[in-house]
Amino acid sequence: MRKRMFNLPPHKRSKLLSAHLAESLREKYGVRSLRIRKGDTVRIMRGEYKGIEGKVTAVYPESQRIAVEGVTREKASGDTVPIKIHASKVMITNLNLDDPFRRGKLELLEKRVKGG
Repeated sequence: MRKRMFNLPPHKRSKLLSAHLAESLREKYGVRSLRIRKGDTVRIMRGEYKGIEGKVTAVYPESQRIAVEGVTREKASGDTVPIKIHASKVMITNLNLDDPFRRGKLELLEKRVKGG
């Protein structure tokens, strides 16, 4: 199973980059989880950085991880690098709706919840 997961083609691997939605978003859209995108606001739920909330600055589909604003480490050379957090360890608290395709999909989900 692990071998299959690491050898997935890119279009299937991006599906693994999903995270749970906050309760308010879950009620609004009627779905439990969505794919994470750059610009979404997330809260880290597990690990050393638990409780930190920030915007997603980068998404790494090859390792199924994301970089969150404010979660960095200083290298020996003095540079700061982002720490990659696994997508399953965060919760989406605010969505980036700049993309018209994503906005359209969420509007359809919202209509479905309202019964329209």
